Amino acid sequence: MTSKALDSLLNKNIADLKERGLYNEIDPVQGPNGPEINIGGKTLVNLSSNNYLGLATDERLKEVAKQAVDSHGVGAGAVRTINGTLDLHLELEKRLAEFKDTEAVISYQSGFNCNMAAISAVMDKHDAILSDELNHASIIDGCRLSKARIIRFNHSDMEDLRTKAKEAVESGQYNKIMIITDGVFSMDGDIAKLPEIVEIAEEFDLITYVDDAHGSGVLGKGAGTVKHFGLQDKVDFQMGTLSKAIGVIGGYVAGKANLIDWLKVRSRPFLFSTAVSPADAVASTKAVEILMESTELNEKLWENANYLKAGLKNLGFDIGDSETPITPCVIGDENATQAFSKRLNEEGVYAKSIVFPTVPRGTGRVRNMPSAAHTKEMLDKALDVYEKVGKELGVI
Repeated sequence: MTSKALDSLLNKNIADLKERGLYNEIDPVQGPNGPEINIGGKTLVNLSSNNYLGLATDERLKEVAKQAVDSHGVGAGAVRTINGTLDLHLELEKRLAEFKDTEAVISYQSGFNCNMAAISAVMDKHDAILSDELNHASIIDGCRLSKARIIRFNHSDMEDLRTKAKEAVESGQYNKIMIITDGVFSMDGDIAKLPEIVEIAEEFDLITYVDDAHGSGVLGKGAGTVKHFGLQDKVDFQMGTLSKAIGVIGGYVAGKANLIDWLKVRSRPFLFSTAVSPADAVASTKAVEILMESTELNEKLWENANYLKAGLKNLGFDIGDSETPITPCVIGDENATQAFSKRLNEEGVYAKSIVFPTVPRGTGRVRNMPSAAHTKEMLDKALDVYEKVGKELGVI
């Protein structure tokens, strides 16, 4: 017999979320997550995937993954520190270090795990973390886990950051202070002001940490936000995922060799969670090699992104101040945002609604993620649907 108190709590809160337009419906995809997807037997133009470069369905990655299953099995079999470190993991880390132009890399099971692992392995209750107010949830949780004092600064406000950094240093309360920021902010598509952040860090001797989940494969000709600004020698932690532009699963932290050595002996997800599968490791390696050999996919991504952004802006949609392929169409009201996304779906475009708590209340948006795999015909279809639904619902 289940708890009546629990049932009452859950049923009441789920009903409340549905009434306020905050309940997230999950739509299972039938088949691959490509530029078009099949949901409920219907083919839709897919504008909600993080598969920036189309590598999640790339034949070259699929082939090496199949070979890895035959040569190494379907699972790593253990945590990395026992005997779960395969030669394939080491090759992945070697390639990633070359890609990011750092001394070394440690790989993890997910990007979320990276932030849970790396922040708490270095920062503790005697320290402070200066965190951008729009940082990703995994950064927020990683900071909380560290038990360090969290000092939020206004989004990309360098004057506020400098003021709070100065106050934290001069207080004498903290052994270490870290500045942590997304490289690309995933809901608005703007880029962190890394040159200014590094300047402030150098002024006050602060640790720098950049979560480049949405920058790797996108900026810096694919090498990421830090490389985009030429700051790979100035940033202590470069975190990235293998599940977005890379198209597979996992995450990594790149930095100096002594940092990576420390994370291998002190970061808990590395110590206590089984390593990613052989197929995932070798497919990620192949994706990184493709990006190192050619910028073709990166250039195609930007071509498609600029085309879609210009089209939506010309139609009169509010696409914010995005500087990257991430293209929000801001609607505002949560229920109106959900209704807009539903109508797009009915007309053949899958663009997911994003509402609180992922974004602040009253800033609901439909978030579009064009990829290198989209054709102009797909994007034109999406723009036609946006125009039809936008006029129908009074958004434009």
